[in-house]
Amino acid sequence: MIEIGKYNELKILRKREPGLFLGDEDGGEVLLPNRYVPSEYTEGDMLKVFVYLDNEERPVATTDTPLITPGDFAVLRCNQVNKFGAFLDFGLVKELFCPFKEQAFRMKAGQWYLVYCYLDEDSGRLVASSKTNRFLSNENLTVKTFDTVDIIISHPAEIGMNVIVNKKHLGLIHERDIYRQLNVGDEFKGIVKKVRPDNKLDIVLDQIGYKSIEPNADRVMELLKKNDGYLNLNDKSSPETIKDKLQMSKKSFKKAIGHLYKAKLIAIEEDGISLK
Repeated sequence: MIEIGKYNELKILRKREPGLFLGDEDGGEVLLPNRYVPSEYTEGDMLKVFVYLDNEERPVATTDTPLITPGDFAVLRCNQVNKFGAFLDFGLVKELFCPFKEQAFRMKAGQWYLVYCYLDEDSGRLVASSKTNRFLSNENLTVKTFDTVDIIISHPAEIGMNVIVNKKHLGLIHERDIYRQLNVGDEFKGIVKKVRPDNKLDIVLDQIGYKSIEPNADRVMELLKKNDGYLNLNDKSSPETIKDKLQMSKKSFKKAIGHLYKAKLIAIEEDGISLK
């Protein structure tokens, strides 16, 4: 069965004026328009194509790669807005529709939005929603404390930044744990710092405890080498200065330089640190 909104491995059946007709083992067929037809092919070859509905609501295949597929999140540009909703650029000829009811805030042409994509069962069309939280649940968690997770920066909160965890759960990076510029849609590896009694997830970007010493030490060493073996930073430097130059907390910095000092890789001086 040819599936809408997914990649399909289909056989080249025949060439006709509008393009190639591709088919599956169940007898289903779909058109691959001429603009996507490979320069060399043989009937019977298999092609991997993405199938979606064209502007006339007919299934069509493409060899282009969409910027988002059902079940995924991505930041997309709004190309236009009309009386029905917004239309987003997702890398294909046809734009991705986001109805007004699926907009957390009214979208504007030219702006970028974090959206979730799903297949509307009634119309068979791919649809976007910027109400991303409703596609996440913390009722049955699949993560635990100290797990490494994939996170997507979602939207600001009063006490930090909301994040999407493993495309399933909602988490929060507290303001005190933010040591770098975070933009909506950015993707990082994170660590589950704490699972609260109500299943809320506290997330950090850096490794926790002793696991953080080595990567943070590497970061300090890298910056030392870029600055001719000297940094005017030490354990007396302000947290703000350390955060600005190294994107880490003062606590993490002190652990890192302690590790390097014990390894006899650096010297701690009155006004900074230097490579030995």
